[in-house]
Amino acid sequence: MSAVGHGAAVRIKACGKTFADGTRALDPATLDIARGETLVLLGPSGCGKTTMLRIIAGLELPDAGGKVLFDGKDMTSVPIERRNVGMVFQSYALFPNMTVADNIGYGLKIRGVPKAERAACVAELVALTNITGLENRRIEQLSGGQRQRVALARAVAIRPGILLLDEPLTALDAALRDRLRGELNRLLRALGITTIYVTHDQAEAMELGDRIVVMRKGAIAQIGTPREVYFTPQNRFVAEFIGAANIIEAPLQNGSLVMPGGQLRIGDDVTMPATIAMIRPETIQVVDAGQGSLSGLVDSVSFTGDRQRLVVSGASSRPLNVDASNAIRVKAGDRVGLSIAPEAVRLLPLES
Repeated sequence: MSAVGHGAAVRIKACGKTFADGTRALDPATLDIARGETLVLLGPSGCGKTTMLRIIAGLELPDAGGKVLFDGKDMTSVPIERRNVGMVFQSYALFPNMTVADNIGYGLKIRGVPKAERAACVAELVALTNITGLENRRIEQLSGGQRQRVALARAVAIRPGILLLDEPLTALDAALRDRLRGELNRLLRALGITTIYVTHDQAEAMELGDRIVVMRKGAIAQIGTPREVYFTPQNRFVAEFIGAANIIEAPLQNGSLVMPGGQLRIGDDVTMPATIAMIRPETIQVVDAGQGSLSGLVDSVSFTGDRQRLVVSGASSRPLNVDASNAIRVKAGDRVGLSIAPEAVRLLPLES
């Protein structure tokens, strides 16, 4: 019995959630998730991402009119045990009185899968999750990273159509979290199961997601690929939540942003009446004073190993963060020029 499959397509149609006390946790949202896709729900605490996950799982009912469909079949009122979903929570919820192998095979056992077939599936998942040799250990004998792998193996052993992950790396230390993020990405690609992953960590979202749903205050702020939400945010919230961003307020005249340190060319075809722009720190090139579109004074320099972060004042209405090569010799008090390509500037709507 192979644990690898292709999963189900999911459609969330006008699903909102209002609790009994009147709290609106989720505005009505419609979302399509392709078969085999990894979709990440990203946002700060209280934005509605876990509520959406629980609606998909069947742990919460949406408000009247909302529907959840798996491969076109209405699952809105179907209980979680009949939805064929696998779940991994922050706590992992493993059985402490069972071995690793018994934990992984538990769902198969209660479904009546024969012992030999069950053992073959467990062996496949043990190898896939890189925990070979731990099959007979108790849960309390495992590290946090090993427990995370066991929880994932148990969730996919039943061959779910959909895998739901609710911040599964949050309980781990930073170094282990970074390493397991790469392993988890490899596993999800190998499994091919439709995956919905909840996190507040943008690095996890960028590495794991085929698409990212950025959420804010119970509503969807933007849906797109990691590159789309990073380079072409649709509003100020997304621009500032995803990565580092310089948010600039400046008048737009004759295709240029007019700033204290010069004029930043955008293009003659720009018709958007925005005075807010976003520039990523890594897209700003440091050049000699007198060159480039803008000039300013270096307030501070922070060496970070592979690069250095400069804070430059006077170029904009507020100091600019600039990520420069560590080969550039620059110090606080130096006047520098800044070169920024027109395509590196993202204009944002005023209402954001």
